Amino acid sequence: MLHSLTQVVIVGGGTAGWLTAARIAAYHKCQQANAKVQVTLIESSDVPPVGVGEGTWPTMRATLQAVGISETEFLRECDASFKQGAKFAKWTTGAEGDFYYHPLMLPQGFPKFDLTPYWQQANDDGMDISYSNAVCFQEALCEQGLAPKLITTAEFSHVANYAYHLDAGKFASLLKKHSINKLGVRHIVDHVVKVNNSVSGDIATLTTKAHGEIAGDLFVDCTGFQSLLLGQHYQVPFVDQSDVLFIDNALALHVPYQSADEDIVSHTVSTAQSAGWIWDIGLPSRRGVGHVYSSKHTNEQAAADELYQYVEKLNPAAVKDFNYRKIPIQSGHRQRFWHNNCVAVGLAAGFLEPLEASAIVLVELSATMIAEQLPHNRSNMDIVAKRFNQTFQYRWARIIDFLKLHYVLTKRQDSQFWRDNQDLSSCPQELVDLLSLWSTRAPADYDFTSNNEVFPAASYLYVLYGMGFKTDFSQSDYLHQQAQQAAHLFQRNQQMIKQSCQQLPKNRELLNKIAQYGLNKI
Repeated sequence: MLHSLTQVVIVGGGTAGWLTAARIAAYHKCQQANAKVQVTLIESSDVPPVGVGEGTWPTMRATLQAVGISETEFLRECDASFKQGAKFAKWTTGAEGDFYYHPLMLPQGFPKFDLTPYWQQANDDGMDISYSNAVCFQEALCEQGLAPKLITTAEFSHVANYAYHLDAGKFASLLKKHSINKLGVRHIVDHVVKVNNSVSGDIATLTTKAHGEIAGDLFVDCTGFQSLLLGQHYQVPFVDQSDVLFIDNALALHVPYQSADEDIVSHTVSTAQSAGWIWDIGLPSRRGVGHVYSSKHTNEQAAADELYQYVEKLNPAAVKDFNYRKIPIQSGHRQRFWHNNCVAVGLAAGFLEPLEASAIVLVELSATMIAEQLPHNRSNMDIVAKRFNQTFQYRWARIIDFLKLHYVLTKRQDSQFWRDNQDLSSCPQELVDLLSLWSTRAPADYDFTSNNEVFPAASYLYVLYGMGFKTDFSQSDYLHQQAQQAAHLFQRNQQMIKQSCQQLPKNRELLNKIAQYGLNKI
């Protein structure tokens, strides 16, 4: 009889460790006395979390539901706010007033009907309206600082699709408390000092300082950048992507609001700088701000000066205590993510850069696949591992394509950083091929045929045409044969802008009500 897999051992806490623990434990009902799977999480007491992953994707709503955390509890405990997309300022030309949005809603009619050629024609004829504002009502909500729902809207439901901004440290603490108290996760605070293999090459046990040897059937590496199990122990190579994505350092800090009733921005703000960009994330109690940059194109002092100037505009008083934390970034990922009976999640698997909040969504996707595809015995593990590796090799490659898209489309000529990014030789070939296709037609779902897409065709539409890309639709006359329907969809979008802007409250107003009363749980 084959040995059943029963012991899952996770090494490392933080968002990656505790989210993975919660997802596996909830799926396999580890809190029940007759549970067939047991989850143990080992974390060191003196390893601080990176703590800058403050942006999520809408998938987080399903993740919270799956692990049994209410939206009200999450918002209250994690100093969280609503996120409706990202605003990219000064990425295209660098001029004042240069911005575009990547909202979290599909364009009107998409994918059955593509408004892109009609929008481009109207703009060529002098309409002068941004792509996202023409085809989606969410940009207007963001510009007015509105929330994506009402206090009477049920938990996790929406008027406009949304994700969250959150305090990563508080989120890890909530997941930890919930996993231990509600989901049956065993928690060990200790240092792993040795990794012990069996004769097969699998990890058999981990030797800890105070708890001796801890055995397991599957070991999940959530040890952050050090990648203790997959990287150090198994020596799985790291695939460097710094020739594609040039960002290699971050300077991060928290910025207080000037007043307690200051608007909470309901989107991530990304403002391009001379050799990188500054993120700005609004939480109820403060902003999370940071400057990511390429050390090949600038130095720390120059990057800090740009960050200082940005913070001073937000809150002049905040620069009196201008103390940032420097975080080195090695852009890339492991060659494979599941090796023998060890799988890496989070920073142990890789990291690219904070653009488009891909870090936490990769944790969610990894944890979900591990939980739902957990092999019943060791003989099936290699099959699951192969599928896991194929899935995530694809996902990482497509995320790299999408992030690079933001850079290669720029028209900025004011620094070497932006000029270097426009060089197609720094682009993955897949992206070069797609850009060639899109010169004569718009992105569509059939350009992305996998069920493992993180960024769908609509995301490419928003970035591509937000940054002024031009498609030659002259050979596609059939696209223009439904002008009446296109006009109807444009009009419908303007009506939805008017209706939603009248209906929805300010972001801070709603968050204050949730803190006091909670959301509708029906």
